Amino acid sequence: MHRSDQPTPHDSAPPHRQALRAIAAFEALKGFAALAASLGFVGLLHHDLHHIVASLIGHIGLMPGDRYPALVLTDIDHLANTNLVPLLLAAAAYVLVRFAEAYGLWKDRWWGEWLGALSGALYIPFELWHFAHHPSLASAAVALANMAVVGFLGQQLWRRRQG
Repeated sequence: MHRSDQPTPHDSAPPHRQALRAIAAFEALKGFAALAASLGFVGLLHHDLHHIVASLIGHIGLMPGDRYPALVLTDIDHLANTNLVPLLLAAAAYVLVRFAEAYGLWKDRWWGEWLGALSGALYIPFELWHFAHHPSLASAAVALANMAVVGFLGQQLWRRRQG
């Protein structure tokens, strides 16, 4: 016998919990994508990047000696002499923040909502600037989706405070 105020094991999660978990899954996906990109970048460091990039430039139909491809190749050559530790530390921090946020949201923790709202809000000015200078459906969708997530997480935090 079940009391009507207690959920049964077959009941689905409340809508706000489903939304939190969807956001958490997306944040975890961003973390895995950043981790994969970082590992791929580190893996490329032990190869002849100039040759790889020159081949890619030729593959897409550009001439490596033309102005912009030559600039890219010059930057690639400078990369070999650059200390990449700060870049790799920043990438590791980004991955850790995404995973921490995903965990906090998945487990319905207040700090996960704060981390999500703050990290999402940081991007809004840049997304709006990008939309203002390069208006497109995609840039509008990204900005609106991020504002919706930040608004939802802010609302969740407000509800926690009121309750």
